[in-house]
Amino acid sequence: MLVDALFAGKPQPFGPRQSPSSIIKQRFEQLHIELDGAVEDEQGNKKLHGGPEMALHQYSQESYKVLQSEFPDIANKLLIGSIGENISTALMNDRNVFIGDTYRIGSVIIQVNSPRAPCSKINQRYGVRNIDLFIGKQEITGWYYRVIETGIIKVGDEIKLEHRLQKTKSVADIMRLVRQKDSATNEKLEAAAINGLADEWRRKLSK
Repeated sequence: MLVDALFAGKPQPFGPRQSPSSIIKQRFEQLHIELDGAVEDEQGNKKLHGGPEMALHQYSQESYKVLQSEFPDIANKLLIGSIGENISTALMNDRNVFIGDTYRIGSVIIQVNSPRAPCSKINQRYGVRNIDLFIGKQEITGWYYRVIETGIIKVGDEIKLEHRLQKTKSVADIMRLVRQKDSATNEKLEAAAINGLADEWRRKLSK
C-alpha cells in the first residue's frame, strides 16, 4: 500500500458561528510529523482535536463511495480529503484496520488507537444534516493514530504494517460496541482492555 494523498490545514472561521476549524485542508506532498501531529496541520479547537492521542486522522476511500451513494445530491462534494483527514490510501478501511496496529510510513511509525467520533462539523462541511449520524451508524468514521516515532511522510511512501496484536478489534467493531445500548457486556469489557486503545474510548466502552 502507498500513500495516495496527504492533507493539512490552518484554522479558519467555519460554520454558522464562524468558530475556528481546520476541517478544510489542502494537499501536501509531504508532512513533518511530531508527537502531536503534523507541523503543517493546526487545530481550531485543541480541546476536541489534535494532541498525541489524535495526532493524525485517516479516512477510507471506500467510505467516500458509501457516502456518495447515500447522499447523491452532494456526491461532487464528497471528495478525498474533504472530511478532514490527513492520510489517504486505497485498501485500508474501518474493518481491516485494528486497534493497536502499528504502521511504518516513510521514517514515521504510528499506531491506531481509536475511531474518530463524528461531529456536527461534518454536517456543516457538506451542508446536509445528519451525515455524522449516518457515518456513526455505518461504522465508517475513520481512525486516529498516535505517533511512536517522528519523521517525514511523503506522497508515494509505502505503508507497512509492522505489528498487529493477537487480541484486538477493528475500528468498526469499536464503533459498533460504543453505540450498543447494553452496558458492560463481555465483548465491551474485552475491547476496553485492548492494549493501545485511547483512554477516552476505554471509558466509553466501560459505561
